[in-house]
Amino acid sequence: MLSKFLIPRRFFSRNIKDIKRRIEIKESKEQELEEEAEERKRRFKKKFFDSLRIYVRGGGGGQGIPKYGGVGGKGGDVHVISSKDITLKTVYDTNPSKRYIAGTGTDSRKRYLLGEDGADKEILVPVGVCIKTDEGRTIADLNEEGQRAIVARGGDGGSPYNNFLGQKGEVRSVTLDLKLIADIGLVGFPNAGKSTFLAAISRAQPKIAEYPFTTIQPQVGTMMYRDYRQITVADLPGLIEGAHVNFGMGHKFLKHVERTKLLLFLVDINGFQLSPKYQSRSAFETLLLLNKELELFNPEMLDKPAVLAFNKIDTDHNSNADHVIELVKNLPDSLSEVPKEMHPNRLVKFDEIFKMSAKNRENTDIIKQRLRELLDLYAGLKETDKSLLADFQNLPSGDKPYSSNKEIRKIKLV
Repeated sequence: MLSKFLIPRRFFSRNIKDIKRRIEIKESKEQELEEEAEERKRRFKKKFFDSLRIYVRGGGGGQGIPKYGGVGGKGGDVHVISSKDITLKTVYDTNPSKRYIAGTGTDSRKRYLLGEDGADKEILVPVGVCIKTDEGRTIADLNEEGQRAIVARGGDGGSPYNNFLGQKGEVRSVTLDLKLIADIGLVGFPNAGKSTFLAAISRAQPKIAEYPFTTIQPQVGTMMYRDYRQITVADLPGLIEGAHVNFGMGHKFLKHVERTKLLLFLVDINGFQLSPKYQSRSAFETLLLLNKELELFNPEMLDKPAVLAFNKIDTDHNSNADHVIELVKNLPDSLSEVPKEMHPNRLVKFDEIFKMSAKNRENTDIIKQRLRELLDLYAGLKETDKSLLADFQNLPSGDKPYSSNKEIRKIKLV
């Protein structure tokens, strides 16, 4: 009778082999997924954060007691405070959930009619952060260490003004948008030699190679002088045509130029071509396109002091540099040399034009010294203008050549 229910041995052996094979395939897939996760973590650790969206909520107010006139405690506020020793990456690592909630005010009690206020929540962020709402409204610019802004207010405690009902705290999402604060911003197309120049004049060690987009995140180098003066220089990823409409993540990089005091345009004397499928541009055309991209992104950036440097003159075998410099000096008359679609409406005015080889460090020290002199010059002019404006505003109204305060406000400092 039992022989009817006996299962052949070969059936078991086939099943065991099949199970083993399935286990091996599953383990192999799990290992691949683990390796992919580790690779994502590794890339994420190197990621440069210049924008972070967070959820903030003010604390709710405590309940009041109508019978005794008790007032509930006020909910805590959420504060954002600027600090030099922090990055947005640190902000994220400290709280990956990106949720910040202030403390709730305590309810009024029979023995303690005044409830205690909820604890405030403080978020430390880097200097240079602009706080914006989802609607694009700017709440605050934190440009100096120790500045603070309230991004979510706590609700009022229950009182006679609200029927003794504690109010809810403010709830919103805000974006912490970092704009690097540096004295000088390097502006140029990819492979112009910005990273090589930064390495030549400072202690920064940016990635350098003979292909476009070696700089994929902004870097700040510091120029040191013998008298211990320090000047910071921001090396930004190369722009491309269409950056003003965010082509090639143009907005992500152009915003970092807005807070610099001086712009250094770096142009490859041999011109620029992103890849074989793109049109080749001469050095003069490259300069005009850079001018146009800045103008279309933010015309006010053209008001900044600017210096122009033609790089890689060690490879200029046709002595093209002098001809290009002559074209720049003859602007706007020389605009006839290029197609009309490349013409900017406003031209950048350069205080100095240099030829250099960042690779061979030819003329880099001269440029380094001149940059300092120009920064000092414009800082002095700004202080003089402020002093003159203050003296002007203190004059008796009859002695002023302007009839109203509105006209005074039109005076724009350099």
